[in-house]
Amino acid sequence: MSVENQAAIQTQAEIQVNQYASLANGTRLHYASAGEAGKPLILFVHGFPEFWYEWSAQLADFGNDYFAVAPDLRGFNLSDMPVEVSSYKARHIVDDLRLLIAHLGYQKAVIVAHDWGGAICWSLAIALPELVEQLIIINSPHPYLFMQALANDASQQSASQYINWLRQEGSEIALAKDDFALMEDFFNGMGQANAQWFDAATRARYHACWAHGLTGGVNYYRASPLHPPADAGAHALPLSLNREDFRLRVPTRVIWGEADQALPKSLLDGLDEFVDDLQIVRIAEGSHWLIHEQPARITRLIRTFLQE
Repeated sequence: MSVENQAAIQTQAEIQVNQYASLANGTRLHYASAGEAGKPLILFVHGFPEFWYEWSAQLADFGNDYFAVAPDLRGFNLSDMPVEVSSYKARHIVDDLRLLIAHLGYQKAVIVAHDWGGAICWSLAIALPELVEQLIIINSPHPYLFMQALANDASQQSASQYINWLRQEGSEIALAKDDFALMEDFFNGMGQANAQWFDAATRARYHACWAHGLTGGVNYYRASPLHPPADAGAHALPLSLNREDFRLRVPTRVIWGEADQALPKSLLDGLDEFVDDLQIVRIAEGSHWLIHEQPARITRLIRTFLQE
């Protein structure tokens, strides 16, 4: 082992896992953390079908100089799983994150988010910019641009048909069949044919997470207005939304794996019209799961953003 590798191992912060926050809205969130409370807060927010462990490499790194926290969003893993679909509307998840930041003793945080976590954190940064020191998004489209694409872009409508399947009654039962075979297919699709990072140990962690229940995660899709027409290419009514309501006034950095089949790079077109302070880094070979594929590169990019 090289001296450089030994130093890297020695500087990995210890991750604390069994922690819970009882929020003022009645929700109980599980979270993992690394580093000391009182240092600047960096919040890592996962997507579907993941949980806090998506960010394990980043927690171990950023825990050296930040208080690095990765929650399980409501409906996932060890956090509360409300029964009502309406409990998964974006405003409720945004409120969870707002209250989590306060529970941890902070007024604002750097926020790093992927997939559904990104969708929630776009909304959080738009509605509550005072909570966001900097927003770093990974493969998650801006809500207005995604709505436009779902309404008017036949190729995006086709790529997003899986959303309509997930919204159907009983989809969570199908996802759990045959030892979560369809769940694993998520990791072997969306731009990556063979998820080499999904080894036996990682697989066991995800199966343990999914065994807690899949309904909560699927309810994000059921509760969201963002879904394509039932028939790809169908005519959609024009959007009647105020573009200015979707503007971001916090520093925003976007990392995008361009091999993502469900969320193509075309979703970045026009993003600069909605974000006052924007930088985009494109990774041509990266799939939707590039956090797992290239964890060290993602960590370096985040650090570069924070040092600007």
